[in-house]
Amino acid sequence: MTSSKLIGATLIVAGTSIGAGMLALPISTAAIGFWPALALMTAVWALSGYCALLVMEVNLKVGSDANLHGMTGQVLGPVAQSVGAVAMLALLYALTAAYLTGGASLLSLKLAPWVALSPAVATGLFTLVVGGVVLLGMRSVDRLVRVLFALKMVALVLVLSSLLPQAESANLMADLARAAQDGGIWVAALPVMITSFGFHVCIPPLVRYLDGDVKTLRTALLVGSALPLACYALWLLAALGPLSPAEQTALGQGDALTGLVKALSPDSGWLGQILTAFADLALLTSFLGVTLSLFEYLAELCRRDRSVKGRGQTWLLTFLPPLALAIYLPEGFVAVLGFAALPLVVLMVMLPVAMAHRLRGDVEGYQVAGGRPALALAVAGGVMVMGAQLITAM
Repeated sequence: MTSSKLIGATLIVAGTSIGAGMLALPISTAAIGFWPALALMTAVWALSGYCALLVMEVNLKVGSDANLHGMTGQVLGPVAQSVGAVAMLALLYALTAAYLTGGASLLSLKLAPWVALSPAVATGLFTLVVGGVVLLGMRSVDRLVRVLFALKMVALVLVLSSLLPQAESANLMADLARAAQDGGIWVAALPVMITSFGFHVCIPPLVRYLDGDVKTLRTALLVGSALPLACYALWLLAALGPLSPAEQTALGQGDALTGLVKALSPDSGWLGQILTAFADLALLTSFLGVTLSLFEYLAELCRRDRSVKGRGQTWLLTFLPPLALAIYLPEGFVAVLGFAALPLVVLMVMLPVAMAHRLRGDVEGYQVAGGRPALALAVAGGVMVMGAQLITAM
């Protein structure tokens, strides 16, 4: 196995995880404080990494030609496969709606010096202009996303190099006592965190790409998911460290995404421009990747052809439902992104655990360490995340 393949697979895992979800992390964890948030995020990463190995285990036993949808049908049957399909649609629609609200927010901020846009108009304009790019097709969007992702990483390095020296230890510890007493703020942060490690749909293609080599796959999945953890930790340190406790508390009020950009760059100077560019690029790369996946999934599900009429119908199916949700919740970037945790847990935790449990003892092959206790612990973690989202929604 060549090292270039390992590096490529590792970066695919990291790139799939690192997206607009990281913009919501400082907003959702400000009430907890940096150190408790880092501990919780590490636990979520461990759950994500373990379940990624479970998907790999099942994929190797079922066959490298199967995707997640096919694996579920072969191992658990048509009912579970239908549940997985519904979860996939719910996840992609929720992510699309969250990115529409975030994109509209950033668009309004960018155009504010010239024109004031209502949330509905900004959302519709963002959908038409940026969502229209999806009609270009997989190859064109893939090339565009690669360029945008590279620019995003450059912007992230510049933002971190500017904000990290401003971090103060007092700001990082300010809410530690409250975090230890108030379980509600931990509950509110969990759903957003889990969506920041959702790379599992890319595992079956990686199993084929790496020819089922267990050692290389393990390295790619664990290192590839650890890179986002490191990036998120530095981002939280850079975002929360310069802000006083009062400023951190204000992040969750009003238009949260715009508030984060303004709080970290109140003078709108060089840092403000780079921070805005990073937020734009993070949201654009995630938006294009998610909506293209949704577009292709719906085209296959609804059997739409590649004609102009067929692609137009698929485009409407892709964007009208999340557009309606985004207009209904114009400031719901964090809330809608957190809702994506429910279907993500089904796809990321529950189905892989059920498939691994069904195959063990019947099919020989690679098996993730930990046995039944680890499977039960993963289910408990998934139930905890889903319960946290339901409690937050009440």
